[in-house]
Amino acid sequence: MIICNLLSRSCFEVSIVDHTGVDIFAYPPATEKRIGITIKSRTRVVGLEDDSVNLFSYQNGKSDREKTLSACKSFACEPWIGVYVEATEYADVYLTSLDNYDSKYRRAGRAINDWKMTPKNREIYSKDPLIKHIRISFQAINWSW
Repeated sequence: MIICNLLSRSCFEVSIVDHTGVDIFAYPPATEKRIGITIKSRTRVVGLEDDSVNLFSYQNGKSDREKTLSACKSFACEPWIGVYVEATEYADVYLTSLDNYDSKYRRAGRAINDWKMTPKNREIYSKDPLIKHIRISFQAINWSW
């Protein structure tokens, strides 16, 4: 829902879908290019903020990646990845095309494709103009139980 809100605030038409391989369809009217986004989200406790996020795994000869590619082909849209990682005081939201991920960050031949969250990787992502990134800071005003 957070990613849908951020895309909507950026003038996208957005739809949440319940389809294998794709969680969100988004359409930026200015470019007339549809994108299908698979979302991976994780909550990290103190000390584990730098743990990677698994994006695609391979099981029984078929991968999550293939499911995303198949769904995007069926709906004539470009495959994208959305990563939401929530820590105690902030959350990071990343969006990039699968092509960009594959060409720069995917390590071929691995059983699991992941999104690295080390400080070094976060710095690399911040310099990549093809990765959209928003950090959301949390501040509890009246939220004690």
